[in-house]
Amino acid sequence: MNNPYTIAAVWLGLAFLAAVLATRTGVSVSLIEILIGVLVGNLFHLTSNGWVDFLAGFGSGLLTFLAGAEIEPSVIRRHWKQTISIGFVSFLLPFLGSVAFARWVVGWTWPASQIAGIALSTTSVAVVYAVMVESGFNQTNLGRVILAACFVTDLGTVLALGLFFTHFNWYLAAFMVATIVVLVAAPRLMRYVIKTTGGRVSEAEIKFVLVLMFGLGGIAHASGSEPILPAYLVGMVLAGTFLRERQLVARMRTLAFTILTPFYFIRAGTFVVASAVVSGAGIIALLLGVKLLTKFAGVSPLTRAFRFPGREGMYTTLLMSTGLTFGTISALFGLNHGVIDRSQYTVLVTVVILSAFVPTLIAQQFFKPKLEDHLARDEAEAAARGDADSTGSSKAEPTAAPVAVSSQSSMFTGRSE
Repeated sequence: MNNPYTIAAVWLGLAFLAAVLATRTGVSVSLIEILIGVLVGNLFHLTSNGWVDFLAGFGSGLLTFLAGAEIEPSVIRRHWKQTISIGFVSFLLPFLGSVAFARWVVGWTWPASQIAGIALSTTSVAVVYAVMVESGFNQTNLGRVILAACFVTDLGTVLALGLFFTHFNWYLAAFMVATIVVLVAAPRLMRYVIKTTGGRVSEAEIKFVLVLMFGLGGIAHASGSEPILPAYLVGMVLAGTFLRERQLVARMRTLAFTILTPFYFIRAGTFVVASAVVSGAGIIALLLGVKLLTKFAGVSPLTRAFRFPGREGMYTTLLMSTGLTFGTISALFGLNHGVIDRSQYTVLVTVVILSAFVPTLIAQQFFKPKLEDHLARDEAEAAARGDADSTGSSKAEPTAAPVAVSSQSSMFTGRSE
């Protein structure tokens, strides 16, 4: 099947099926898309090609950008302790635990064990953001804190990959300089583009964002770094602008979820090879257990220390246990550079994809907090502080239901840490 129109029809038909099933079952559409990818990849041997790979990569990059753009600066300033500490331990403990398990229990080489540690320490920004948008929690401060903690975790994985495996070259130096220049100039340039060309059918402001993403991504790729990281950084520095341009965010989100992200999630599911899963079921189950246990060991105590109510604490811990984007990237890096073999790659990718599916499904079905309570409390606290935002997309601190936290002194009661 080489006809590109037929290929596109098949992939988008699967995306439509996933959307219908998600509507009927209440399960996140991203999880349904992954599951469909697993099924059609194994039953019908669906594989991607060059342009499908590009669209999938574009989708993950745009999701990552939008996740960064949802991180409200004032929320991060008030909750930097929670964000940094949760994000850091969410990287460190799974990294150390997975390296130790792969090296001393499974018997992999040190470099292969390091790849395993990096791949299994990640938290999937793409999955978490997709779930947040679908459930509405991207409008709450709880959601923004979780997204910011995801960034800290994945920053740790990128730095670890660079520390252990990337050699310094002039492309890397150029990437660092270009990133700094763009991050400093981007907010002012974006405001100028919106002021002079915004609101027209040509969508010049969206094209400008894509130029920044692809430009930095290209330099990052040439330097041996990951193109997705600058997309997140650009989103973060433009977050203040995008908070005032909600229609622009909505249009970009429509582009991402309608056309691009189905290719990303379905393609991720096709990486799971049923025969390899059966033959390596033991090690896959053990590595998945190591990732989830170490994530829980690091994140859950911190949610209690910061006095997250029980449901919000478990919801945060489960979402921080997900993995997909940087996990598959790290495993593929190891395969392409001869650090791990094909069987090790299959094991790692299967564990990563299962970690995207299992914790998210549990979080959404059993521990999702009440959105209305968070929106109402956030808005009330924003009004009490005299914040300008009164739309429900507030700058308040994440809260739980009033009855659940009325007697607690914590980040959920409106007291700044």
